[in-house]
Amino acid sequence: MVILGIDPGSVRVGYGVIRVNGNKIGYVRSGLLKTGKSLSESLRAIELDLEKIIRETKPERAGIEKLFFVKNQKTGIRVAEARGILLNTVAKAGLKIVELAPTEVKLAVTGNGSASKEAVAKMVRYFVRLPENKTADDVTDALAIAIAAAGERWEGGLTGATASLY
Repeated sequence: MVILGIDPGSVRVGYGVIRVNGNKIGYVRSGLLKTGKSLSESLRAIELDLEKIIRETKPERAGIEKLFFVKNQKTGIRVAEARGILLNTVAKAGLKIVELAPTEVKLAVTGNGSASKEAVAKMVRYFVRLPENKTADDVTDALAIAIAAAGERWEGGLTGATASLY
């Protein structure tokens, strides 16, 4: 099963694609969807780029992070607008959507719902064999979301003790 993970943002959107075969996880692709200069350009660019990624990778499921409380309302509204485009694009493609809170993603990937970004990134690198070089937080977060979205395949979620690698 191919799973797409999406980390919505106001300036850039992270995506990660993994392949799950039994209890094995393999890396397929990841990156950033950059936004345009204006809001309308950004939303259209996100939609077109995501449609292309879906066509090329053919995922069956998409995990997307839920919007959580934000201090800056303007930023929160922009993230919500981008998230709406992302959800609509995934729904139009006919993918099953798994919405996950940040704590659910952290718990699924590290076993600790309050884990640091560094701990999440370390486990993502372990699961999908990413090199140690600097990967944007948005990308490792998106891969973590994909891994967590795959977690319903394993009783009790996904932890380092229950999943193996390709």
